[in-house]
Amino acid sequence: MPKQKTNRAAAKRFKVTGKGKIKSANAFTSHRFHGKTKKQRRQLRGTAVIEKPMVKTYHKLLQK
Repeated sequence: MPKQKTNRAAAKRFKVTGKGKIKSANAFTSHRFHGKTKKQRRQLRGTAVIEKPMVKTYHKLLQK
């Protein structure tokens, strides 16, 4: 049976941490900042960890 391929779209968007958690960029950060508060904009910087129920699905996409 052939090897499974990694989903390339997912590989570009998600990274696996050393402990197996998956991190990604936050949503709602590309435009329309005038409608968001300063606090919202500050908290959307950086990366977020994917919630536990979705981790198994993302691992399948990333083949890890």
